[in-house]
This record gives sequence, C-alpha cells and structure tokens, in this order.
Amino acid sequence: MIQSDIKKIVEDLIKTFLDAGKVSLTLREQGLIKEIKSDNTPVSNGDLEVNKILTKKIYELTPNIPIVSEETSENKSRSNLENFWLIDPIDGTYDYINDLDEFTINAGLIIKKRPVAGLIYAPAKKRMFYSYGDDFSFELINGKSIKLSHSKNFDKNEIKFVSYSNKIKPEINEIYKKLKVKKFVRMKSSLKFCVVATGEYDGYVAEPRASEWDIAAGHAILKHSGGSITDFENKEILYGKKDFKNPSLILKSKNIV
Repeated sequence: MIQSDIKKIVEDLIKTFLDAGKVSLTLREQGLIKEIKSDNTPVSNGDLEVNKILTKKIYELTPNIPIVSEETSENKSRSNLENFWLIDPIDGTYDYINDLDEFTINAGLIIKKRPVAGLIYAPAKKRMFYSYGDDFSFELINGKSIKLSHSKNFDKNEIKFVSYSNKIKPEINEIYKKLKVKKFVRMKSSLKFCVVATGEYDGYVAEPRASEWDIAAGHAILKHSGGSITDFENKEILYGKKDFKNPSLILKSKNIV
C-alpha cells in the first residue's frame, strides 16, 4: 500500500471520527447503559455504538484488511497478522462514563507490523489528530489541518512528562532522572500521545500494561511528527504480538529525541 492510498483512507475517515464523536456525546447526555466485562473493565452502549460506526466505514474503505477492535472478539485469536487495523472505540472509558473529557476515539493502521496511519479524536475537547506518514502528522483546528511542530513551550531545563498515575514507580523514576524530567502531569487515554506529538509535553513512560489497540494510533501520530516510541531496552515497538499485549514504553517528543 503506497502513501497516497493511506492518505486518502485517513482523510476519508476524518468525518466518520467527527460523527462518531458527536454520537458518543449524545449518548452520554441521554444516559449511558453500562456493563462490566469479563476482564473487570467497564463498557457502555457508547463504546459499542462508536465501534459499529468505525468498523463499518473502515471495512468499506479497506475490505481486505482485518480489523482488531477492543470491543469485539473477531480476529483476536489470529497469530499471523501483519497488515491490520487496531481500533479502540473509546479509550478512557472511565472518563467517558463519568462525564470527564479526556476519552478518545482511536484507529491505527498496521502494515508489516508497523503503524503507518493513526486517527485520534477527543470529542469532549474537540481535538482531532491524524497522520499518514513521516512528517505528515496533523491536528484539525477550526477546519484546517495544522502540521504538528513540537515547538510549544519547550524548555530544556523544565522537561515535563505525562503519566497515567500520580504515583511514580521506582523503575520509571530512574528513567525520569536519566531524561532530566522535572515535572509530570497525570493524563488518561491516548491523548497522552497527542500532547507529546504537539510538544505540549515532552514524553511519557509506562511499564508493560494495556493492549496494542490502546497505543497504535498514538504511535503513528507521534512517530510521524518526528517523535519516538521504544521499549525500556530501546527496541522498536512492533504489532501483532501474542494476545496483542504491550511491552514497556518510552515516548519522546521531537524536542528530546
């Protein structure tokens, strides 16, 4: 698949993401129907409806590429996937069902086990991000696509990271010291990847946790903005691993790569 094809697919998906975001907010306003899944995590009718909207459009655009979504069992048992979509219809379901605003809608396209495109929309914040290749990573602002530049408020003496917890584990704290991190702010969902890609924050570190659909779209957006993502041993992150589980992660914006 050539870059022009990927670009068209991504651009054709943007309206679907914006529409899905409206649906997610409307359903929340009406009152969500919530359940607890077998892994003890919450899911709502909003998650499932957004999943239907995304998978329907993606299947129309790329009928020959398998889809792996957090909210369905289809293709999750396959161990030989190299080219596939990873979808997390609502990342940050806790925020979503509790009327908070950091939840996101996500899709990442994987080709030869590497992310080649990503779309992330934070409906409550009205922030839409997408990418389709190196140096082609954007935020849609007031209807205009603005290339991500990393230039926002960078201060090499005040390196600031995002974190999924207010309690920093010793192993992560050691990495913070090496990278001279001075501040960190708690942030949920894949929005972490986006604010590192824009340069609003400088990085993010996590031990092995979550799943590939949580990070694929953000990986593409950050990588295509000039940032980097590796594991703690500085190894490349590849996709289609057993049970779609993530390794450790170190994200860096272009400012500190």
